Amino acid sequence: MDTAVRIAHDHGLPGHLVDFVAALRRHGVAVGPGETVDAARVLGALDLMHREHLREGLAAALLRRSGQRQVFDTLFELYFPAALGAGSGEVEVPRVDDAEDGPVDVDALRDILADLLRDGDTDALAELARAVVDALGNSGAQGNGIRGAGGQPSWSAYQALRMLSPETLLARIMDELRAGGGEEGGFADEVLRREIRDRIAAFRQMITDEVRRRTAETRGREQVAKTAVPKQTEQVEFLSAHAEQLTALRRTVHPLARRLASRLAVRRKHAKRGTLDMRRTLRRSMSTGGVPMRPAYRTRRPGRPELVILCDVSGSVAGFSHFTLLLVQALREQFSKVRVFAFVERADEVTHLFEPGAELSGVMQRVLREAELVAFDGHSDYGSSFGGFAEHWGEAITSKTSLLVLGDGRTNYRDPNLTVLRRLVGAARHAHWLNPEPRRQWGSGDSAALRYADVLPMHECRTAAQLADVVEALLPI
Repeated sequence: MDTAVRIAHDHGLPGHLVDFVAALRRHGVAVGPGETVDAARVLGALDLMHREHLREGLAAALLRRSGQRQVFDTLFELYFPAALGAGSGEVEVPRVDDAEDGPVDVDALRDILADLLRDGDTDALAELARAVVDALGNSGAQGNGIRGAGGQPSWSAYQALRMLSPETLLARIMDELRAGGGEEGGFADEVLRREIRDRIAAFRQMITDEVRRRTAETRGREQVAKTAVPKQTEQVEFLSAHAEQLTALRRTVHPLARRLASRLAVRRKHAKRGTLDMRRTLRRSMSTGGVPMRPAYRTRRPGRPELVILCDVSGSVAGFSHFTLLLVQALREQFSKVRVFAFVERADEVTHLFEPGAELSGVMQRVLREAELVAFDGHSDYGSSFGGFAEHWGEAITSKTSLLVLGDGRTNYRDPNLTVLRRLVGAARHAHWLNPEPRRQWGSGDSAALRYADVLPMHECRTAAQLADVVEALLPI
């Protein structure tokens, strides 16, 4: 692999590294001058011919959080590609009738792929991926006349994978392995099946990476990076996240809670001293002729307030509420008492589902199944929920309570019941509303967010990063 060497010769490796670091910053990865210097030392210490060593060395020097790795890997593929152009050592693509420019023999190509997947030859699979993209993923090579901007060929991972269909080779490969002496059924068979599936998934990713590399050569790395680089987990918006992204978000809860707790410890350290104690200061000054050389301060006694959470668990808001509740659960030692109330059309207490030691996998399904939240049509009714909470659990809000409301404030054009909410906020020590919708959408359609924002402070929390900033500011010290 001589790509990195060619980059160093043609463009200057230090300048290329600076461009790579700048791309990481544009996509939310915080890389400072110190990390950049460390990365330069990595480039000087490693053999650039070993691309995977280079990848891991730069990752160790530049990254500080596990959630940044996917962004790093995608940009690494763009800035330190495995090949340039068609590459070298490519697999010869079988053609119908052995004609050099004839149509691709897809069946023969599938035979080659099946053999490589069965043997698990990663290097050969990477070469095959380049050949497949060149032969099947190049729209111009298919004779359909499709070209990109400026007459450049247009590459398509979907087209190549649709024609090759690698996932349909699983049964065939398993039969060949069994015929070679493998046992049918049982644990070993299932392990082997999963291994072949992982190889197929890796090959599909190779195709995608190769198409991205070819496209970047014709359209430019910066242009491709705008759409190809995934968002960091903490930058994914709650309301648009799919199931896999929400699962990844939930995995970040405890690392995020640890960071918040460490920040809180620093804030408490700097806030140990209270306000100036005038009486003690004057007494001390008597020994220095009335000059207050040693000011005295009142000792701070940081309290741990009670926390009451009212959370909308309907529709897409449930993902945001779930993540926030898991975060509060991880930070519950910051509060003397935590009570959780869920609502859709009516409110119900679900504190027992979030107690320390409770099983939190599938907890939102249990909330929807066990709590009495629906009265009629299952659409959110904030006004009725606030009224029911005040009637049955109003005593939970005291002068020691911090009230936290989670939801988008969309009332389905029903009464928002501002009077009851105003009474609850007045009884609480603190009250805040966390809204996962963009601020520009507050008040649009059936949203009563702006009306609720007149009653208590409302904070935009579209992503985990925004939520962490808000929660850090609200945590007691």
